Amino acid sequence: MENKKSLSKNAQIILKSFDDSTKLGDLRKIAKEIKKDHLLAMELWSTALFKPRQLAILIMDNKELDKAKVNSLVEDMAIHDENEQTQLMDWLFANQLTKSKKLVQLIESWRESKLPLQRRTYWYFEGRRRWKGKTPPENSGELLSIIEQAIMDEEAVVQWAMNFVAGWIGVYEDQYRARCVQLGEETELYKGMKVSKGCTPNYLPEFIEIEYNKRLAKEPK
Repeated sequence: MENKKSLSKNAQIILKSFDDSTKLGDLRKIAKEIKKDHLLAMELWSTALFKPRQLAILIMDNKELDKAKVNSLVEDMAIHDENEQTQLMDWLFANQLTKSKKLVQLIESWRESKLPLQRRTYWYFEGRRRWKGKTPPENSGELLSIIEQAIMDEEAVVQWAMNFVAGWIGVYEDQYRARCVQLGEETELYKGMKVSKGCTPNYLPEFIEIEYNKRLAKEPK
């Protein structure tokens, strides 16, 4: 952790503005005022504190990020609890990694990364491609075979993302739907898990049925 006395005056002022009541909206307002400031971002990141690191992600310049620097950021996240780790990684993904072609290519190389957060991000990215896009990518069969073989041996954070991919493959691709449902029945991942009102269960047979029917109902009669 960076000694506060060694931080710039600007970084110290920002740190003093944080307290337990600081919300995500507050961080976004601060980031909007700062815009991009990569040096300040790295100062805030060096504090090893969760909220300053969230702000740091928002004001980073992705042109300054490469494979080594991103690996270092992800490794730094290990000091946080699992919830904070996934939040930081999701913010890095949404606010920096997906905004650059070279960093998207980096994500695409993470399927066998030694870092679970990077593997999770690879699988989440593949699921998001299906969820966001109208045309399913051509590698669904390959990914589904990998998921079927490896999902039960993966760490929980990666399991969730692999399950996410299988869910959206099952929703959008008729030829794989039965396999995806069967995968859920065999693994029983998330079966019986309660979800918040309005949210779709992660258990694959339920997820696929609900999300597929939502889209079927929207099709022209």
